[in-house]
Amino acid sequence: MTNNTPYAGLSPDIVLDAIAATGSMPDGRLLALGSYENRVYQVGVEEGSPLVVKFYRPGRWSDAAIAEEHAFAHELAEAELPMIAPIAIGGRTLLTHAGFRYALYPRRGGRAPELESPDHLAWMGRLLARMHGVGARSRFRQRGNIDATAFVRDAARAVLGSELLPPRYFDTYRTRTAKLADLIDARFAAAEPLARIRLHGDCHAGNVLWTDSGPHFVDLDDARMGPAVQDLWMLAPSPRSLAALLEGYAEFRDFDSRELALIEPLRIMRQVHWAGWVASRWDDPAFPRAFPQVGEARWWEQHLTDLAEAESSLHDE
Repeated sequence: MTNNTPYAGLSPDIVLDAIAATGSMPDGRLLALGSYENRVYQVGVEEGSPLVVKFYRPGRWSDAAIAEEHAFAHELAEAELPMIAPIAIGGRTLLTHAGFRYALYPRRGGRAPELESPDHLAWMGRLLARMHGVGARSRFRQRGNIDATAFVRDAARAVLGSELLPPRYFDTYRTRTAKLADLIDARFAAAEPLARIRLHGDCHAGNVLWTDSGPHFVDLDDARMGPAVQDLWMLAPSPRSLAALLEGYAEFRDFDSRELALIEPLRIMRQVHWAGWVASRWDDPAFPRAFPQVGEARWWEQHLTDLAEAESSLHDE
């Protein structure tokens, strides 16, 4: 296993052996689930329901940061929120096998939420308000903040340090992302004082599963400190859907309306962060296969155009 190919040594036998090391006997059924940052599998076990095993990407989070993720998941579950929390084995949720760190989860099925439904959006709003009530009880110490430094400046450094960005765009990219970071800092400063709480951090429709009994949340891998609106805006692509979401939210928790001015900065931050994420992972063979368009100059031309429009939108607002 190398830094460039962190999962090269993660064979099916190692996955099954990792399950067996926890005391569950795998029955040989192994299904890879959609995940690029980590590796996630559904594993059948004898005389029991299938398990989901998540192998953490080496070098991304420290053990202490993963422990915060797991503790938050259990805190939410103990508050009777529909969060899938890792299973403790011998009192530990972060396990190791063959040099890999991993965690086990119960398998929970579900379908994508119907985000065009006002009732579903209000339901999601109520759950997020309760989640944020728990999240406000204490702070993450190891997982960082959602801010322009982490999501724009650091992401831009990853792009500028990669071979993906055509050299002719280097100076433009550096200048444009630096301006965006400063504008975003100013927008956050204008909204102060902001309440920064523990968040899901990546609360989009793909991380919500809906069943007949309602929704449940998965994947706290991107949990960080930040404003509450970070967990709302990706679920509400239109003003009408945002209104329905906030109507449900208000039943359990006050929402600071000043945070609405952060939606556009947060959208831009996610855009730049995604480019930096792909650039920093390009040596992982899974990424060129999944995102071949990022290896083409025309993708970066469009990305730079999008960033110019983003800068203009921040100035206009």
